Formats: sequence, C-alpha cells, structure tokens
Amino acid sequence: MKKIIGLLFVIFGLTICSFAQQRVVAECTVTYQISLEESNTSKEVQNAIQQSTKTVYIKGNDSRVDLNSPSLLLSIIYDKSNGSAVILREFGNNKFMTSLSSKEWKNANKQFEGMNIKLTSETKSILGYDCKKAVLTLKDSSVYNVFYATAIIPSVREFEYQFKDVPGFVLEFEGKEGGEASPIVRYKATKINLSPVQASKYDIPTSGYRLLN
Repeated sequence: MKKIIGLLFVIFGLTICSFAQQRVVAECTVTYQISLEESNTSKEVQNAIQQSTKTVYIKGNDSRVDLNSPSLLLSIIYDKSNGSAVILREFGNNKFMTSLSSKEWKNANKQFEGMNIKLTSETKSILGYDCKKAVLTLKDSSVYNVFYATAIIPSVREFEYQFKDVPGFVLEFEGKEGGEASPIVRYKATKINLSPVQASKYDIPTSGYRLLN
C-alpha cells in the first residue's frame, strides 16, 4: 500500500510539474505559411495558395485571425469574454461583416463537436519549440494532423474551435479544406512574436461594411 501511495504521489507530482511548466501566452503574433500537399490542382490555385498567409494575433481574451490571399482578405475577431465573433470579408472593393453571438459561433463550428483527439508520441521542433503530434478525427471522418507546442498554450483557444481541446499551442496542421475531393492544405508557423499586440487590431468597423446575417 505504501508503494502504491508513493507511486501516486510521483505521478501527481509529475502532472503538476508538467502543468506548471506550460506557459500561457497572452500576447503574441504568429505567422503561418500555407502550402498544398497535393499537386493535382491548377497552377492558378497553387499560385494563389503560395501567395496567401495566415496571421494570428492574441491579446488577453481577444484574438484575431487574418487570412490574406490575392483575391480575398478574411478576418475573424473573437472575444473570449462573451464568446462572440465578428467575421470580415473583403473582395476587392466589396466589404462584408457578419456578427455571431456565442451560440451562433458554436453552431457555426458544430462539425467539430464530439471529435476524437488522439495524442501520439511523434515529435518535431518548430521555431525552437518541442511539438507533439495529435490526430483529430471529426464525426464525418475528416482528419486533421496537428503539431502543438507543449511548453506554451494560448490564452484564447476557442477562436480556432477545432483546436480548443488540444493541450498546447498549435504551430502546424494539415487537413482537407472543402470536402474529400479537395487538396490537403498545410499551415506551418514561420514566426512567433511575443511583443504586445495593438488593441486597435480588435476594433470592430462601424462603417464601410455591408452587414450580413
């Protein structure tokens, strides 16, 4: 019995130590490179992907994701304090804005509810961070392969709903975007800046956008 109790103390001690070593990142800007893992797409699509970028901004309870491509700028501003989100879309001179309540945001991401998360022992280093691989399987059998930094975790997690239960900061992931016939798209972090983010990044436009439900 003493051996069992002693072993439990060791296990719990290691667990507490592990959580203590994981730092919550409340201020950062992360830039991701986007690439296609399959080449059976048109040159036009491949060029558009190669010229696209993804940038994540985190500040306390606020997050912003900018997806910038030659033909589209998509921004998602998420407020963890009330669970709401604002989606901004720009096509040339056309600008559209959609506001989502907490319930609507969850409903928009309902395909990610009930997913299976398998943590593996596979590792790699990304930007100096030790990362572990997780395999996320959705209810429709779609699969995301994810590498997450074990030492850091974002202060906001629900802004990328599919990764909210991954136990670390996701620095690389790949999956099919748009259905089974779509190519595999990979996002890999190429830069992390831990400097403070300007609060104006999370300002919601009051004019210039057409409101969409």
